[in-house]
Amino acid sequence: MLQVRSGEAVVITRFGDPARVLLRPGLAWRLPQPFESAVPVDLRLRATSSGLQDVGTRDGLRVIMQAYVAWQVPADPAHIARFLRAARNQPDEAARQIRTFVGSALETSSSGFALGSLVNTDPSQLRLAQFEQQLRRQLSQQLLDSYGVRVVDVGLERLTLPAVTLDATVARMRAERDTLAAERTAAGNEQAAAIRADAARDARVLRANASVEAARIEAQAQAEAARVYGAAYQSDPALYRTLRSLDTLDHIVNANTRLILRTDAAPFRALVEGPPGLEAKPAKAGKR
Repeated sequence: MLQVRSGEAVVITRFGDPARVLLRPGLAWRLPQPFESAVPVDLRLRATSSGLQDVGTRDGLRVIMQAYVAWQVPADPAHIARFLRAARNQPDEAARQIRTFVGSALETSSSGFALGSLVNTDPSQLRLAQFEQQLRRQLSQQLLDSYGVRVVDVGLERLTLPAVTLDATVARMRAERDTLAAERTAAGNEQAAAIRADAARDARVLRANASVEAARIEAQAQAEAARVYGAAYQSDPALYRTLRSLDTLDHIVNANTRLILRTDAAPFRALVEGPPGLEAKPAKAGKR
């Protein structure tokens, strides 16, 4: 009799060859040695780290990665038998082989991703989840076929940049920022030039409209002034001439003007003779 513990399977070998696999915990029977032997196989979940791996990205830069793999031997007789043959039922040997597979998978998978999709300050640009999914797809079938091991989870533990890659990354980020700044400056200058051109055009249009409106108002004013002058002349020609002479004097003579002119010449005649129609009347003789 033998006991099958929880979290393990027992392989019954007959003369060294696997005869049957016991998966249900509890008591079971087997033939006595040397006919049959019992080999316990651990089915519990294990984790293995790849260690630091220097790998290359799609854009030719080097990064240092470390990934982990959570694995276990599935409760399946065929896979358990494969694990016995490939790893000789030694979890440490299986872990060593898994590390080799993970290192190769990291190199292959990283070559399909640019550094900006693995290291970036913008979360929308990161593709770490896709990288881990691809890494898991690459490892799962290989480990199952080679060692009978099922991959439960794969993830990145560490991702750093060597000094050379860090310098190159900083230089590239600086160049990208300079390019972006130049593009935005050019776009701003273009918008500023367009705004200035529109403002100058609008100013020209406003000045032209204002000039046209001023000319129209001036023409109307001149026409109205001519009408008023005409009406005034028809009403009293002599008074009109006098007022026009005074207007002319008002435009010609100011506080700093000194003129020596004949007083009997226009428009000074109005100052001497007075308004037309005012003639000196003889004084009446007094009554005696």
